[in-house]
Amino acid sequence: MYNNFEKKLLRYFSIILFALLVMSCKTIPTSSESLKQIDVEATLDNLIPIPVSINKTGGIFVLSGGSNICIEPNNDETIFIGNYLADKINSMLQFNLPIISDEKHLNNGNIYLTTIGGDSSLGEEGYELIINENSMTLKSYQPEGLFRGIQSIIQILYSSIKHALNSASTLKIPTCTIRDSPRFTWRGVMLDVARHFFSVDDVKKVIDMIAYYKLNRFHIHLTDDQGWRIQINSWPNLTIHGGSTQVGGGAGGYYTQQDYSKIVNYANDRYITVVPEIDMPGHTNAAVSSYPVLNCDGITPASYIGVDVGFSSLCINKDSTYIFVDDVIRELSSITKDPYLHIGGDEALATDIADYIDFVEKVQRIVHSHGKQLIGWEEIAQSRLEENSIVQLWKNSNIVQNAVGQKAKLIRSPSSKIYLDMKYDSSTLLGQDWAGYIEVSDAYNWDPLTFINGVTEDNILGVEAPLWTETVSNLEEIEFMLFPRLPGIAEIGWSPVVLRNWEEYKLRLAGHGFHWKKMGVNFYRSNEIDWE
Repeated sequence: MYNNFEKKLLRYFSIILFALLVMSCKTIPTSSESLKQIDVEATLDNLIPIPVSINKTGGIFVLSGGSNICIEPNNDETIFIGNYLADKINSMLQFNLPIISDEKHLNNGNIYLTTIGGDSSLGEEGYELIINENSMTLKSYQPEGLFRGIQSIIQILYSSIKHALNSASTLKIPTCTIRDSPRFTWRGVMLDVARHFFSVDDVKKVIDMIAYYKLNRFHIHLTDDQGWRIQINSWPNLTIHGGSTQVGGGAGGYYTQQDYSKIVNYANDRYITVVPEIDMPGHTNAAVSSYPVLNCDGITPASYIGVDVGFSSLCINKDSTYIFVDDVIRELSSITKDPYLHIGGDEALATDIADYIDFVEKVQRIVHSHGKQLIGWEEIAQSRLEENSIVQLWKNSNIVQNAVGQKAKLIRSPSSKIYLDMKYDSSTLLGQDWAGYIEVSDAYNWDPLTFINGVTEDNILGVEAPLWTETVSNLEEIEFMLFPRLPGIAEIGWSPVVLRNWEEYKLRLAGHGFHWKKMGVNFYRSNEIDWE
């Protein structure tokens, strides 16, 4: 028999012997080896929006750190697009791919971006992605199509990196041919910066998020009762006073004209059209509090930090009101490169209907005089509209016939489907519920031609998802309300309706949770999705 000391000694020897046996069976990597680069594989099965056609050809294309990005023609636009893709690849895979403009490098594992020989039938945003064993070629009729197409490339790359410990030495991509183009020309997001103010950097991050899903319109709601967010040099108190607060109080904020130009340029570089909105004649307490001359009684109302609507109005019958409107639209038009200007026009409950109609018609002429195309919420369809005016439908389908009868084009923004400030369910802490709860399936399972009679696809420009910010005060909360609903709305705007299927879509969406984690995007873990 062993004494206690001998038993302990035997136990220690047994532990050491076991450890040696384990090590003899399996080599333990050094710290540098644990980060060794490995080969990984990509998939074509998680693309959102789903492309018009994908023809898988059964081969493999290998991308590596020795690959190049070739561009043709060599100009400012293609260089920007090439560098945009190179930056994304480097951030994901640590491949520092150079940009070259020599066509002879088409093969040998390179990516080739070109508008030479692009198919005009795919339109300005369409593209063709041809991946064979030698190269990856992205071809489009216009540079905008290249930019949309590289979002598909980036999504394919993201589908691979979840398999890599740190970075990949090579990336294997299935060969295929993708031909793709959008169903609707208008695929947008609206961000309300009036109720809560968001910095230029925050807005840029939102623009990058929507670019990833091939959205092409950024509607920025610049003014409301709670705040005026754009500098107007001829009426400086609009921002000095009107921009000084927000919902619930707080410092508020505003964009200088230089700030706003940065937003416009950033969006335009990503082929996203900026649509500025100055809401009127209602939703104007920040304006009339800044300049009481805009009030019929000349009395200065207090600043407003609540969330109720319908109590404010510009004075419709004062000449000073139209001088003000003309000055605002003139200055905003001069710093907005894009063709649209949104005049709001919703919930003008404090304005007599006859006065409202007169106001809209006068403002329409002012907008056109400054070279912009007018957009307004559905209420403007009560007025006489010119043929190129655009009506954004959000609630009352009965008014649509007035718009269509005047040959106005329509943007679909049904509040019960794609108002992204609505709660996901009763337990959601952020958001509102006046239009109902909107789960991921609710935001996906509808079509722009549903819910309205007597309207064809020719009447509809597209879709736009608004995010009002009564309860949203920072970028993390913006992300939570956008994701995971936004990709489905992007697919509604881009993909043919015959290709859309909820059961199939939610499988593709499941993989994008990993994309968002790698991007640092906050999102709602909906129980409807089996997240990877």
